[in-house]
Amino acid sequence: MPVAVVTDSTAYLPPELVLAHRLTVVPLTVVLNGAEGLEGVETQPADAARALSGRRVTASTSRPAPEQFAQTYRRLLDAGADGVVSVHLSAGLSGTVEAARLAAADLNGRVEVVDSRSAGMGLGFPAIAAATAAEAGADLSGVRDAALAAVARTTVWFYVDTLEFLRRGGRINAAEALLGTALSVKPIMHMPDGAIVLREKVRTASRGVARLVDLAVEAAGDDEVDLGVHHLAAPQRAEVLLAALTERLGDRLHDTYVSEAGAVVGAHAGPGLACVVVHRRARG
Repeated sequence: MPVAVVTDSTAYLPPELVLAHRLTVVPLTVVLNGAEGLEGVETQPADAARALSGRRVTASTSRPAPEQFAQTYRRLLDAGADGVVSVHLSAGLSGTVEAARLAAADLNGRVEVVDSRSAGMGLGFPAIAAATAAEAGADLSGVRDAALAAVARTTVWFYVDTLEFLRRGGRINAAEALLGTALSVKPIMHMPDGAIVLREKVRTASRGVARLVDLAVEAAGDDEVDLGVHHLAAPQRAEVLLAALTERLGDRLHDTYVSEAGAVVGAHAGPGLACVVVHRRARG
């Protein structure tokens, strides 16, 4: 049986991709205004958008327990998988990778854990690359290496209406949040080393989307690319973003995936999020 590939709910993969590539998705937990639920199972993007739009908001997230990963790995191995490659949300944002590694440590080298250093389709593209390698018959190390290669070829840029949600969740510091709220400027962020970094500030949401387009085209270089576009309660921004990128990238653009971010990322980014993920295809 091929190597099995596991990822987590913050990849925000379209359901048809999960099915097509036989991916196993382990959900994170989110608590919105005291209501706890598993992301993508009990708590949907609309729940996050609704809760985060209120005046008084409490939002927190938690990683899956190591035992949850252990049970998943054992089930796949018992079903006949040759091994498991588990690709997850950046260790700079969550303890999910750590939990997966703790679970893998007891399985005698049959599970490899990969830190995507990203979220959304920044995690999704490496998971798909791993699954594609597994489908082609790669062994455990080959599947792991396919995921790592995709991590290196993937870039994430995103715009938020305010840095306040990121500050509350501890993903940026108070000084960066102050920069983002001064004079109502709008922040553009990226994740160069798996942590969220303020790249630049713009004055309006429309300018923010335009800059995402410019930065994504720059990240694509001369390569053929796949794109992931995410939003939270901002479908029109996602449409504008994808239309502009489709025009700019032309026939170098291959697969595109558009989805609403779930509650875990939404709890830290807030409504109005617009995100583009550029995955440069391997040459040859």
